[in-house]
Amino acid sequence: MFRLAHISDIHLGPLPRVTLAELASKRITGFVNWHRNRRKHLFGNTLEQVVAEIRAAAPDHVAITGDLVNLATGAEIEAARLWLENLFDPALTTLVPGNHDAYVPGAFARTTTAWRPWMISDDAVPEAPLFPSFRRRGPVALIGLSTANATLPFMATGDFGHKQARAAGALLDKAKEEGLFRVILIHHPPVPGAASWHKRMRGTARFAKMLKLHGAELVLHGHTHLDTLYHLKGRDGLVPVVGIASASQGPGSSRPTAGFNQFDIEGEPGNWRLEHTRMRLSDKGTGFEAHKIGVIGGDPV
Repeated sequence: MFRLAHISDIHLGPLPRVTLAELASKRITGFVNWHRNRRKHLFGNTLEQVVAEIRAAAPDHVAITGDLVNLATGAEIEAARLWLENLFDPALTTLVPGNHDAYVPGAFARTTTAWRPWMISDDAVPEAPLFPSFRRRGPVALIGLSTANATLPFMATGDFGHKQARAAGALLDKAKEEGLFRVILIHHPPVPGAASWHKRMRGTARFAKMLKLHGAELVLHGHTHLDTLYHLKGRDGLVPVVGIASASQGPGSSRPTAGFNQFDIEGEPGNWRLEHTRMRLSDKGTGFEAHKIGVIGGDPV
């Protein structure tokens, strides 16, 4: 059995000191939003509790689907690198970026450089695009996609373009030929209507076409800060598309409390069995509750 844990939307806090020059951009809207809303709930020891619970679950690998930072300042990017370095072995962790990791022009290049060990493909070729990425871990192929890009103020959209779709399709075919269980990691939910218009992913139809042509066994995303389960049509049947609450979301908000998805994967090509359990911090913040979502393959969901 291979155990995969999934967290997203870390939003490491508190915010470091931000200069006036850094605020002379879209960052001013995020700065105000943090102080009005997010700092009330994305703070405290919630994230530490999530990480401790993940360690107790002893996963073989951890998937992180973006938004490690808030405003993508230099201090935040370095703090996130140190957080990753201290807690997550790059060989045992795969990361894709979120919109907050590319908050302003130039941020994407800085974050992907700083966090490269957790993103890079196993057989990376110099000068090749970082995404889509491809990592083999036991019976699992982790295929990382990037929808992160700088947007205008009050926008948090993502993009999935033709070039990345073609390259990802080839990797999905390669993983299938190798008999691997294919997991796609992406920040924005690749499902029409899953996020509001100003936070949507552009390219959902392109993503759906890719799945129909090439298939996958599981898609993991973040962005909405919600515990969600959708299904999209794949080449060989329906593919579960799973979201998760922010890993820093404390109790007392309208959003679901922090947690992580746990997937137990076993079987072989054509007969995979995937058991999904959502581990969620209790409303009082005093422990975690296991929510059995279902089994895919072998038994009905």
